[in-house]
Amino acid sequence: MEIRNKIDKVLAKLLIIIMSIMVINVLWQVFSRYFLGAPSSITDELARYLMIWIGILGAAYVSGQNKHVAIDVLPSRLSIKTQKKLKLIVRILIILFCLFALVIGGSRLVYVTFVLDQYSPALQVPLAVVYMIIPISGLLIIYYKLSDILNQ
Repeated sequence: MEIRNKIDKVLAKLLIIIMSIMVINVLWQVFSRYFLGAPSSITDELARYLMIWIGILGAAYVSGQNKHVAIDVLPSRLSIKTQKKLKLIVRILIILFCLFALVIGGSRLVYVTFVLDQYSPALQVPLAVVYMIIPISGLLIIYYKLSDILNQ
């Protein structure tokens, strides 16, 4: 649990930093567009990429906190023993989804954009770096769910 708590703290701080940068970026975008009359070309793209990172990393963080949106109509009607079995099945399905969709699929996306040497138009950042958050987030979710299974 100590490693999990450290990952939680690092992830929370990283999300706060990304969100802060995004807020400052969007404020600058609005200021430069409406007050200076010359909108910055990089702010729109940076905001888009930061939003991707917030959404995907935020999903990993919330998954680790077990505070994601859940429909509990069925589990609340089951016995405690059956609820535990259902939680185990759901966690295994989440692990499989993250493995195939986020880790394997995300890694392929990173690989393709790396091989094709694709860069973002305004920032000139390799798109492989932008998309790298997908498999990283998938690995984090898998770690959290395995940790939940082992500590059940």
